[in-house]
Amino acid sequence: MTDYAWPDVAFERDILAGAGIRLVTGPGPLIPASAVEALVREHRPDAILTNWSVVSGEAIRSVPGLRMIGRLGVGLDNIDVAVATAQGAWVTNLPDYCVEEVSDHAIGLLLDWSRGLSRFDRATRRGEWKPETAQLRRLSEMTVALLGLGRIARRTAQKLAPWGCRVLAVNRSGVAPEGVNATLVDLPTALAEADVVIVHLPANDGTRHLIDAAALAAMKRGGLLINVGRGAVVDSAALQAALESGHLSGAALDVLEEEPVPPPGLLGREDVVITPHIAFTSDAALRELRRRGAEEVVRVLTGQAPECPCNQPVSRT
Repeated sequence: MTDYAWPDVAFERDILAGAGIRLVTGPGPLIPASAVEALVREHRPDAILTNWSVVSGEAIRSVPGLRMIGRLGVGLDNIDVAVATAQGAWVTNLPDYCVEEVSDHAIGLLLDWSRGLSRFDRATRRGEWKPETAQLRRLSEMTVALLGLGRIARRTAQKLAPWGCRVLAVNRSGVAPEGVNATLVDLPTALAEADVVIVHLPANDGTRHLIDAAALAAMKRGGLLINVGRGAVVDSAALQAALESGHLSGAALDVLEEEPVPPPGLLGREDVVITPHIAFTSDAALRELRRRGAEEVVRVLTGQAPECPCNQPVSRT
């Protein structure tokens, strides 16, 4: 296990030990790709579990017998899936463990902005009591656009329904899954009509800096950008410029391209809320993540098919 965002790995170790599998761990927090490569070369594992650390092609190629790489999370942007596939190793993830948490976080960031919660808490603590400056918004009169329409975005749409706001969605396939209470539109329409844009997209070649200067300029003046997808989808410098110009009234970010050190130009702004990539977490979500991640290793290393495969590895002959 390259890294983990919880106090210890006793839970995982017990599950794996029950199947006769020995667990070796890195130091805990995220480590650079070079450190992962050194760890893999030293221990030559049958399986790798990674939370946020990068499992590079070099790391994968250094262990010809590697059988799987399990992502303790949803996105796969920190794993070289192509090399793993070519080498015959499964890549797995846990696509649905934090659906409730991330959708809750998106709604929480929206409510924080619409009601001025964190902004006025900070002002009050500074001794400022100025209710006349509030300029708050009625959520039921807003249009909210969801970029992406996967499991989490669909749950966000469901949770927005009781608030009475109009919900738009942009889906790569151009098809809305059955039962989704959102109007499917293209990206230009979503940006032009939405008061709030919520990013629910993964990071890949097609989404990197999708929200750039042009996209931000196409948003409604005074709008809000929320990102609970992947940091690389949003160009941080362009976002800062859009805030400085007054075109956007705020940004709420759980993920940033520059993690774990956010740009000072965003950190210093009163109209920006930043949380440290915690949308996925809760006591229930972490229990599920840790249990299912370890159980997936047991399945693959005992000759069973993975529950959540993300590739079809080349057969070893």
